[in-house]
Amino acid sequence: MIMPTPSVRNVFLFFMLLFCNCALAQEGLKVAIAGLSHDHVNPLLNAYQRHEVNIVGIAEADKALIRRVQDRYKLTDELFYTTVDEMLKAVKPDVVLAYNAISEHVDVAEACLPLKIPLMVEKPLAINNEQAQRIAALSAQYGTAVFTNYETTWYKSNQALKQLVDDGGIGTVKKVIVKDGHQGPKEIGCSEAFLSWLTDPEKNGGGALIDFGCYGANLMTWLMKGERPVAVTAVTRQLKPSVYPNVDDDATIILEYKGGATGVIQASWDWPYSIKDMHVYGDRISLHAVDGNTLVRYSNPRKQENVPVKEDYFTDHLAYLQAALNGSIDVADDLSSLANNLVVVEILQAARESAKRGSRVVL
Repeated sequence: MIMPTPSVRNVFLFFMLLFCNCALAQEGLKVAIAGLSHDHVNPLLNAYQRHEVNIVGIAEADKALIRRVQDRYKLTDELFYTTVDEMLKAVKPDVVLAYNAISEHVDVAEACLPLKIPLMVEKPLAINNEQAQRIAALSAQYGTAVFTNYETTWYKSNQALKQLVDDGGIGTVKKVIVKDGHQGPKEIGCSEAFLSWLTDPEKNGGGALIDFGCYGANLMTWLMKGERPVAVTAVTRQLKPSVYPNVDDDATIILEYKGGATGVIQASWDWPYSIKDMHVYGDRISLHAVDGNTLVRYSNPRKQENVPVKEDYFTDHLAYLQAALNGSIDVADDLSSLANNLVVVEILQAARESAKRGSRVVL
């Protein structure tokens, strides 16, 4: 596995201080968009309609997709550019948000980071270690931050759970089980533009293993304070080959850590309903983040209590970016950080290799 060099690791904290000098517009965060094919762009465009964010440019080459988005969100022609390079010659955003194929994240980084424009991509960071390391090298070279956005980052339950773990409230972490997924991207009505690369192994890196396995890898790395697992074992299946003939639609990943902790990630496009939850087991009690707002503490199987969740954490990536770019928060090792997400990509690549080989992969 390719790992970051010590110089790349050491620069993470350094560049976080550098990018904080980015000037933010008085009217709010100035955002440019790279790509429209990821359906997660829709909440951002809704926020734009509510005047909660200032979109200064959109780079997209698909004319039919542009027309559909324009019609839905009443966007003017002046906002659109064919390429990211063209857009960044015309506008100077505070940050670029990438909503394109995972394989194209590195191309957006190549355009943004030499201009010292921070970048946030949708999860995961990259499709393989090679691309992830290229993004990290650019970030270090130009002293400019790269973030990765996950829905579960903004779950108050996860933030409260992490605080209890860090405070020693459950003793030693023994096992973590993370379940993420839904009925399937076609089944829940994802757009054709999204499906065109989400179900393409070259553009997405895989199927459910990548799409939902990244959540568990991200959360587990966070709980383990950035520690890499010593080994990864994965099993992937095609439960619906007629629907998803080219990629896996169900994956189980086991992460082993040197202190004895184990992470179990269950990622699937075949759940009976949408699910994103996490169980953390200590040597005295366990915690269950049921959903974004519900955290349950168990002292035995029949004794449970709801735990109050933090109300002061960010509700979404826009609020987080505003604070990060103002330099008012420490982002070096959080869920969105480059350090965390380099480990995530390494875990996902090892999981793909393990599933293909049918054996445990030692890192």
